[in-house]
Amino acid sequence: MARPILSPRPQQPHIATALEQAGLHPLLAQLYAARQVTSIQETQSRWGALIPPQHLHHIEQGAQRLADAIEAQERILIVADYDCDGATACAIGLRALTEMGADVDFLVPNRFETGYGLSPEVVHLALEHPNGRPDLIVTVDNGIASVDGVALANELGMQVLVTDHHLPGDQLPDAVAIINPNHPNCGFPSKNLAGVGVIFYLMLALRAELRERGAFGVEDQPRLDQLADILALGTVADVVQLDANNRLLVAQGLKQIRANRAHAGIQALFQVAGRQPTEANAFDLGFAVGPRINAAGRLTDMSLGIRCLCTDDPFEAAELAKELDRINQERRQIESGMHQSALASVEQMMQLQPSASVCAYGPDWHQGVVGLVASRLKEKYWRPTIAFAPGDNGEIKGSGRSIPDVHLRDVLDIVSKKHPNLILKFGGHAMAAGLSIHESNLETFKTAFEQAVIQFSGKDHFDPIIEHDGSLPIEHVHIDTATLLTQQVWGAGFPAPVFVDQFQVLHQRVLKDKHLKLRVEREGQIFDAIWFNHAEPLNDTIEMAYRLDVNHWNGKSSVQFMVDFAQDL
Repeated sequence: MARPILSPRPQQPHIATALEQAGLHPLLAQLYAARQVTSIQETQSRWGALIPPQHLHHIEQGAQRLADAIEAQERILIVADYDCDGATACAIGLRALTEMGADVDFLVPNRFETGYGLSPEVVHLALEHPNGRPDLIVTVDNGIASVDGVALANELGMQVLVTDHHLPGDQLPDAVAIINPNHPNCGFPSKNLAGVGVIFYLMLALRAELRERGAFGVEDQPRLDQLADILALGTVADVVQLDANNRLLVAQGLKQIRANRAHAGIQALFQVAGRQPTEANAFDLGFAVGPRINAAGRLTDMSLGIRCLCTDDPFEAAELAKELDRINQERRQIESGMHQSALASVEQMMQLQPSASVCAYGPDWHQGVVGLVASRLKEKYWRPTIAFAPGDNGEIKGSGRSIPDVHLRDVLDIVSKKHPNLILKFGGHAMAAGLSIHESNLETFKTAFEQAVIQFSGKDHFDPIIEHDGSLPIEHVHIDTATLLTQQVWGAGFPAPVFVDQFQVLHQRVLKDKHLKLRVEREGQIFDAIWFNHAEPLNDTIEMAYRLDVNHWNGKSSVQFMVDFAQDL
């Protein structure tokens, strides 16, 4: 594994003091200030601090078109993406539209048959939908790039309303409305909404439009805030940047889950994941619940995940959650086998010729899991990584993950310009991308990708960096602080606090042949620590980068350190 460099996060003492004086806990004030929070307003988690919907381009047109469809009892069809963001966005659309009187159903493309988005193939599926031909198609978490699909839908007499959050291309689809914070004409202050956030905002605007039309009053209007648990799950699982607005959405969802007011499907998913809803945090959503929804889209059909999020029957939710858990276990087994195979080939390649990038291919690998394998290889070697699996007609499909130094989509763009016929199609963003090439061109692509990475970054090797928050004063190392920190919303773009201190190692042992369990001492106090996926022993004195966590065991709660990195002194 690449050896990280420990880099202290720049402190902002003046801002921290102002935040503390405004009422924030002293440690939180220091941590928030170091993460570019400059005012107490950015720490608010009440609904009143939400950015208003009217800042979204086309949202009034979208709300009016949906209100017209509801009044005319037109058939509405939601076309979703097959990941957790798409599934949660679909569930919010279905629940809210149904409650507002719409005739609505959904269609989710199959990853292996029709691919991503509102493609012409998906439009034909919509045309033959069991619920009948839709009058209006609403895309969630996709559609901004579906120029051909929208054109075909228009030709066939079906209008399309696009809700998406991905970056647009040079040409926009000819939809009745495009609601996307990244639309070139959109002035929405937060560009980081997930797909689920965009459809939630549209539902807020639709409710206001229907209220104006007299469909209901303020007292009897649908309670959209009760969808916050589903909204939080999709936002965290899609790894969008947790700016102040997204943190508010996630905080509201976690508040609902902790109060045991989550929807039946969310509660059932917490149960199969072995997590306590009353102690829910963003980590649970991203690493326990989210992967179980995502597994359905990776291996089978995301309809299963959407049904789990839409049912109000606890027994049905429990059965669906068990099936999602089973699929996730299957996904883990497939991923484990592919990962071991990939490690063997990449290790051999690195010994023969060290490189600035990693490309791996397995003729028996699974298309739905290559992104996870690429992510694990990227973490181990700290290089831009693409993993390929077989497709159809001699093609192979790749999924890539990158590091902060390398914008992956821009690198693929360099490759496509230098070698015009090499990449059949590609798309993505800075940290993740997908592409397809002919299998016969794999070696040519490896060379071209390596050259493009070096050209883009000016480097032929990369060092991982662990940004940290310095030493944690010993008076803060207790259960109250650990609980306070775990209840905050941390995640992409707003990383959980990492502290660095020196410790004496009193005891160490390896769990399950791969995790290092430690008893460490600092200033006369003894703590438990665990370093996941690290089995090599440490010396008696170490410097450790760690996160504060709460360990619940046998009805007792205690502080536990989650080790990010440790080095002998």
